[in-house]
Amino acid sequence: MSIGHALLGLLESGPRHGYDLKRTFDERFGHDRPLAYGQVYSTMARLLRNGLVEVDGIEPGGGPERKRYAITDAGITDVATWLAQPEKPEPYLQTTLYTKVVLALLTGRPAADLLDTQRAEHLRLMRELTRRKSSGDLADQLICDHALFHLEADLRWLELTAARLDELAAEVTR
Repeated sequence: MSIGHALLGLLESGPRHGYDLKRTFDERFGHDRPLAYGQVYSTMARLLRNGLVEVDGIEPGGGPERKRYAITDAGITDVATWLAQPEKPEPYLQTTLYTKVVLALLTGRPAADLLDTQRAEHLRLMRELTRRKSSGDLADQLICDHALFHLEADLRWLELTAARLDELAAEVTR
């Protein structure tokens, strides 16, 4: 995800301080990976330097001065362009999991055990996401569904690979 674009999008509703941006970002998008304050301020400095935001005001505080940022017309155009572009689908053609299976076969280790262990880990995470989804709001439910669908695809791949393991072993150990 583009942190800069997300922060710009949040600024479209009105000027905010860095602290407010971080809090709103974390509430909307950062359940599992909240932003660090340093990341917010370094991103805002870059957006300011690129003319996508401007300082709308400075307020004294108990610590450093608090800058209030506002999105510029260029920033609005940048967010609109970013939102209109489709995300590149990730084909996962070189996954770590595939590499582990092949290396297990090449080194004489039990690749079936690796697949079983991975399947168990996927199922554990799917149960956790299903519990989270059942008690979450709509945004959390959609995020969990996205992850669950990817995990389901991984499980299908694990099953297919397990069914073809002898064939793969013969091919990679020639």
